[in-house]
This record gives sequence, C-alpha cells and structure tokens, in this order.
Amino acid sequence: MVVVCPKCKTKLKVDDAKLSPQGSRFKCPKCSTVLAVKKPVVQEKKALDEKKLLIAHSNPSVVENIRTLLAGAGYAVTSSSDGIDAMVKALKERPWLGIIEVALPKIYGFEVCKRLKGRPETKEMRFILVPSIYDKTKYRREPVSLYGADAFIEEHELSTRLVEAITSIKYGAPAETEVPQEKAAETTPTAPEMKPAETTPEPPVAKQGAPAARTAADVKGDEFTEKARRLARTIINDIYLYNSAKVDESVRQGNFYAVFASEVKEGRKLYDNRIPQETRNKADFFREAFDNFLAAKKKALS
Repeated sequence: MVVVCPKCKTKLKVDDAKLSPQGSRFKCPKCSTVLAVKKPVVQEKKALDEKKLLIAHSNPSVVENIRTLLAGAGYAVTSSSDGIDAMVKALKERPWLGIIEVALPKIYGFEVCKRLKGRPETKEMRFILVPSIYDKTKYRREPVSLYGADAFIEEHELSTRLVEAITSIKYGAPAETEVPQEKAAETTPTAPEMKPAETTPEPPVAKQGAPAARTAADVKGDEFTEKARRLARTIINDIYLYNSAKVDESVRQGNFYAVFASEVKEGRKLYDNRIPQETRNKADFFREAFDNFLAAKKKALS
C-alpha cells in the first residue's frame, strides 16, 4: 500500500505483509517523521439475501398480489414502482432474485436487468421478466431474447406459475420459459413482412390563433393518467419484446411508424377502448410512450 507523510508529503510504499492489525511504525526516510500505519481492513463482499426478493412493477395491485403470494412461500419482499428505485434497492438490499416488469417507468425492465447484471455487487442476481401482454391471444411464442433474465412470465400467469418458476431457478432446474439464443431463430416463428405505410401518422397541428395543445409531459399524474401511461408503455414494450431486431432496424432507418403501422393501429384501438375519453382528452399519452421509447432506443443504438 502507499501512504503519504503528513509532514513532507512524500509517498511511501509499505509492504502490507509487514503490517499488523494493531498498526506498525515507520520512519519517513526524508524528514524522519514517525508514521503509525495500520493494516487495511478488507471488507467482505456482501452476499445476496436468499430469503429476499425484489418486485418492481408500476401497478400497486400487482405488487400486492405478488407480495401475498410470496409471503406464503416464506420470502421477504421489497418493492419498487420504477426502474431507478429498483436499481437503488437492488444494490442496497441485495435480494437474490428480482421480478421485473418490462414496461417499468424511468428505466425499462430489461435495461434494469442488464445494468444489474453488469454490476459486481449484483451480477449473481437472478431475474424474472414480466411482460404485460396486451393481447393474450396474439403472442403464441416466446421472446427472442430474455435480456439476461432467467425466465419470463406473462402478467396474467403470475398467480399460477411464479412460485414454481422461482423454485426452479433457485434449485438449478432449467426455467421452462427460457429460449437459448442460438436456437431462437429455429423456435421463433418469423413474423410476416409488412409493407410500409404510405404516410406516417403525425399529431394534429393546432390552428393559427388557437391555444396550443397540452403535451403529455404537461399533465400531472393521477390514477387515470398513470393507468393510461402504463398501458401505453405496455403496448410499445410488448411490440419490442417480440420484434426487437425489427424494431432496432426501423429505429436506425427512422421509419418505425411505417414499418409497424398495423401494430400501432391495433395498440391505439386497444388504448382507446380501455382509457376513458376524458383522460384521452388531457393529452396523447399513447404517442408520448411510443416517442419516449423510440428516442431512448435511438440514443442507445447511436
């Protein structure tokens, strides 16, 4: 180790093997100041807590349902409602497994998984991704990639499959939902190519003299606006989860809304059916979620 003489500021290299836990004395060769140097304390790596799980989901009712389910299985649960808080709690509390919603606000769930896997403190964490499938009959295949997670469980199947999946991961059994990367092309049906739409729908332009339309960012959150934002995030994340390579390419080419015109139209229809007109009149939360996602993806790909 290197110590600095407090008097003459000379840097002295000291052999750790010659230091005792109580401290050893050395004389500075330049100014003869006597230094008391203690052996550095090596902090042990904090292990992951095998009795603790992290739930990161933006819907409080889903969090409580999972909490009740896992309490019955003997697990302690800590929860988060957004990606940033999930990162902080994972690093602080060291749960051994995280149940992470793909459509988390602030930082998307698959990005949370990727970042925590890249940290030395949490690289051994295990993860289950929860995609909130907005059309249960649409997706008959598994995602091409699990983004470093060990499994994925669709939200409507949590009550029946979650405990079994956690047990499989904990005791080394392969997760039923995992798709090996090298076999993904063989097991995942290729989506039919879609012809680009002739025009890309754009938000309406306000008439001259009329008050400017409120953007989604201007609207403060309440129960209904948060539900709208959550559903919109779910739709764009589901599109990405099952078409990641195609979405990435469309972002690079700048033609996402043309390439995915039918998916966007289908998602908008579902959004309009589930979100009350009064909430939709406040701002276009659907477009906000899509544009925010695409902006973040463009930045990540650049």
